[in-house]
Amino acid sequence: MNIERARFNMVEQQIRTWEVLDARVLDLLYVVRREEFVPEQWRSLAFSDIEIPLFEGAGPGERMMPPRVEARLLQELALEPQAKVLEIGTGSGYLTALLAARAARVVSIEINPRIAQVAAANLARAGVTNVGLEAGNGLDGFLQQAPYDAIVLTGSVPEVPQVLLDQLMPGGRLFAVVGQSPVMRARLLTRLGGGSHSTVDLFDTDMAPLSRAIEPSRFHF
Repeated sequence: MNIERARFNMVEQQIRTWEVLDARVLDLLYVVRREEFVPEQWRSLAFSDIEIPLFEGAGPGERMMPPRVEARLLQELALEPQAKVLEIGTGSGYLTALLAARAARVVSIEINPRIAQVAAANLARAGVTNVGLEAGNGLDGFLQQAPYDAIVLTGSVPEVPQVLLDQLMPGGRLFAVVGQSPVMRARLLTRLGGGSHSTVDLFDTDMAPLSRAIEPSRFHF
């Protein structure tokens, strides 16, 4: 496989056509080498528009996002160089590396020790040094380093936990895929003054839930 041709096709045919036009994001996809974060047995699929398993026998929530989703969320977050980012679900570390290339600091929380170990090795090999990896349930956030300029959830949730919105600084943005399969919405939430927030629906999708995602409250009659 011609790696650079495949990368070019990914950017031009999948990502640019999906309303990702920010040159800084597009250029970054050539710099952070996606294939180096993909398990060797699936490396030929590194630039395909699919979710790639993180390891043999991986479950639905143990896969890399499609490249177009990664690029689109990066564009929508519009990170500034001084930004501090919280990522919930480290996965392969590829999105972590993209975020780290745009921000000053990334805190990434992974609940699965096996995945965390692989991500740490991938990030070290790629020379990414401005990421702090933490173990635990990311749906609780990471109060020790709050507030954050941006928070990213790499799996879906029925609803966005208030505790995460509370860890955004004013003007901070949170990306999440919200809802129930098979119809979910990718949303960008921005914290406003007084603890309120605005919401913009970006696109429809379907994504496996984060581990221990909280079920929405329901009324019983």
